[in-house]
Amino acid sequence: MTTPGKTLINRKQLLQMIPLSERTILDMEKRREFPRRFAITTRLVAWDLQEVEQWIDARKAAAIQPVAPGVPAG
Repeated sequence: MTTPGKTLINRKQLLQMIPLSERTILDMEKRREFPRRFAITTRLVAWDLQEVEQWIDARKAAAIQPVAPGVPAG
């Protein structure tokens, strides 16, 4: 789904991008730790692709990167 300047993704597309269960995503949305879905119709919800991608980038940036064996941390 695309609107001018926005790309929307449905639940199936989101679950292909994010390796979490629907329940975990819903719980994270409620805690405002994940971009919130919004209703397109009474039976269809969507997420803003850009918000989801920003969430992924923030998670990558915050991740503790493992140090390779034999390489001093620093």
